Amino acid sequence: MHQVAAIQMISGPDVHANLTRAGELIARAAAQGARLLLLPECFALFGSPHLARVAEEEASGARPIQQFLADQAERHGVWLIGGSIPLPRQPGGKAMAACLVFDDQGREVARYDKLHLFDVEVADNQRSYRESRDYGYGDQLVCIDTPVGRVGLSICYDLRFAELYLALRRSGAELIVVPSAFTAVTGAAHWDILLRARAAETQCYILAANQGGLHPGGRETFGHSCLVDPWGEIQAGMDQGEGVVIGALDPEYLESVRGRMPVLQHRRFAAVDTIVPAAKESQTHE
Repeated sequence: MHQVAAIQMISGPDVHANLTRAGELIARAAAQGARLLLLPECFALFGSPHLARVAEEEASGARPIQQFLADQAERHGVWLIGGSIPLPRQPGGKAMAACLVFDDQGREVARYDKLHLFDVEVADNQRSYRESRDYGYGDQLVCIDTPVGRVGLSICYDLRFAELYLALRRSGAELIVVPSAFTAVTGAAHWDILLRARAAETQCYILAANQGGLHPGGRETFGHSCLVDPWGEIQAGMDQGEGVVIGALDPEYLESVRGRMPVLQHRRFAAVDTIVPAAKESQTHE
């Protein structure tokens, strides 16, 4: 049995305040025995007009958010998955929504750039979301070995694209993480349904860390961070607010589910193992 944790936050535009709060919650999760911790999407910066400046700092020698993640992982002796931060692939480039993974020695061991960007209309007080104005499209699957098993990386809006999760399963994933900032409206409609479906169809554990409440500026996120087992049952979770969700991965149960219903071997259509080139940034998704 491996303990993992999803950290739920209500981040704002102040990077220092966000990192301070994240550090408190990381310490709480580590003290409860979690070996792998997941922060939500935009944990260090949410709703700020200074995203480009922060991205530039992260691409330069300063790297304050990346250094925070490395320090926290080493201090607590945990594997830490840093939700998403704005980070260009090279200095001067467009920011990517990057999910960075640090091992228990504080070494960066993986990076995933968000594949699907949230360009949609939502019936809330913001109404229009255009993530591609600020971020570029990722183009790579990422699946890595960790002490708790093989982990597939995804971010938020990726959750709506089942082919990505099936490709991660075919890449050996046993746990798939979903750091998110699901809106209150879309979360109420689809969050639990999508998480449980992705878990059941891939027969993987799904660990989802969402932003969870009313943010400065009026945007509201859904919360309900959770751990879903490979049968599609929610094993641990919370509602809104800030906090920590702790749950256990059971490798024997995972193998039992897969052995009793070997859906991967039964599949008659090939899973998508290649990434379709990104659409032009002016297009609207969903």
